[in-house]
Amino acid sequence: MPQDAFTINFIAKELQRVLVGGKISKITQQSKDLLTFIIYTRKGTVKLEICLAAKGCRINLTDAEVPAPKTALGFCMLLRKHLQNAEITRVEQIEDERIVFFDLDCTSEFELAKMTLYIELMGKYSNAVLVQNGIIVGALKTTAISESTKRVLFSGAKYTLPEPQEKHSPRNMAQITHIFDEASGDKAKIISDKIKGVSYATALEIVAACGENLTANDVFNYLNDESCAPCVTFANGEPIDFKVRSAAAEKRAYNSVLEAQTAYYASINAKKDFEDKVRKLSSALSSAVKKQEKRLAVMEQKLLDCRDMDTVKLKGELITANVYALQRGMDGFEAVNYYDENGGKIKIALDKSLSPADNAQKYYKRYAKLKRTALSVNEQKKETLEKLDYLNSISAHIRLAENLCDLAETEEELKDLGLLPKEQSNKKKTVQITPYRAYMLGGMKILAGRSNVQNDRLLKSISREDLWLHTQGYHSSHVAILCGGKPVPDEVLLAAAEICAYYSDGRAGSKIPVDYTRRAFVKKPPKANAGFVIYTDYKTVLVSPNAHGELRQEL
Repeated sequence: MPQDAFTINFIAKELQRVLVGGKISKITQQSKDLLTFIIYTRKGTVKLEICLAAKGCRINLTDAEVPAPKTALGFCMLLRKHLQNAEITRVEQIEDERIVFFDLDCTSEFELAKMTLYIELMGKYSNAVLVQNGIIVGALKTTAISESTKRVLFSGAKYTLPEPQEKHSPRNMAQITHIFDEASGDKAKIISDKIKGVSYATALEIVAACGENLTANDVFNYLNDESCAPCVTFANGEPIDFKVRSAAAEKRAYNSVLEAQTAYYASINAKKDFEDKVRKLSSALSSAVKKQEKRLAVMEQKLLDCRDMDTVKLKGELITANVYALQRGMDGFEAVNYYDENGGKIKIALDKSLSPADNAQKYYKRYAKLKRTALSVNEQKKETLEKLDYLNSISAHIRLAENLCDLAETEEELKDLGLLPKEQSNKKKTVQITPYRAYMLGGMKILAGRSNVQNDRLLKSISREDLWLHTQGYHSSHVAILCGGKPVPDEVLLAAAEICAYYSDGRAGSKIPVDYTRRAFVKKPPKANAGFVIYTDYKTVLVSPNAHGELRQEL
């Protein structure tokens, strides 16, 4: 991201036009590196976001809602004390530096004070410093007195700017000419290494706009050109940057650099939030799956121990059959196995302290115990396999999710299962119903569930004569064609089946079997897990997975 002085210059000028005359209404600090100001301006209320993280530091306007912590952090309290209701009188960039300052008229019950808030956008050294009369009132990141540092940042110290880089001014034509006379090689690297406030990303744009044979005059004109064509650049459909102007082929234009920056970071943050949510849900689910797999392994071992129970029963029977020939004190004997067609013999161990009859009873009791264990464990194994299958179906929906909307009800499902903590609140939570994935083709609507919970709701919502689809042998979304009993054209059936295959575990395959039947033949057994159904009277079609994004609609 070109958060260099060149780009920040345009951002500061736009902030000046938007914010000057505005009053700070609310200040929140959502995390150690993120500040938000609600500002009343002549044209309405705006939300100013200041991110001072090592990666993604920025000043931008946003509409995003980020929950504030229950207890305000120290720097936030300091800003509220001094800047609540303050009026912004100037927003400006320190020349050729990645620093923007806000001049503020601050009022309190006792005095009117003028303060300046410096926002330093310098990667891992990013900071926010509140200054009055050149003296630091407070800083987000401070230095200790004991630290050996050239720049002191703590309350009561004099505020000084960071030491300037040993580079040439972008407004000095003679110096830029000297650079090009002395250096050779990668033009973009020469520009970014030698000229103040120009990142390598911006330097690449200069080379792209002016060509490899660019001159010092080209560079000077580019850097001092006040014209602006803000955009977000893309690669393979993914946003990769926002620019003041760009020669990129794949880009989307915006009215201002602020708008382009806001759109870019909204996309980046949405992607990050989605990935964080996927990791959170997958981690919780993985723990539950491992627990069930461990239980299953224990059950398999118990069943392995029970595999000889019929032999144990046989030994009891053979002792009974040969009881007349046995005496107390024997430690074993060899008997003919009358179940063996070849008349083979079997060795039977005996407890010398027991009579032959008691030895037989001991074997019978052991057999009965093993039989009870096998019956019980087989039942538990069946339940565990069903639970594992259910958890794997949730895992499939998480893997197939494309955005936060797809994960909303899956998260609630995991909370209901006790795999995620429920929010503690006295207020009754309003359940947000997530819309189905919706498509339209041939005058018929196709709906697809995003989660097990949605699959159940979809099944309840469609009529008995609508067509219902599900992949055969794979976890998948439930898909419905709202036909009301009317004949479904082959192209509609094929598209619905391809969508079903796309939102399934079989997405990587080429020919996926998809079953389809009338809703009347689909039944959800009592107490069955979410998303589980049984169905009859179905037909199967083989299709290749296809998302059919061109048919998507918003519900």
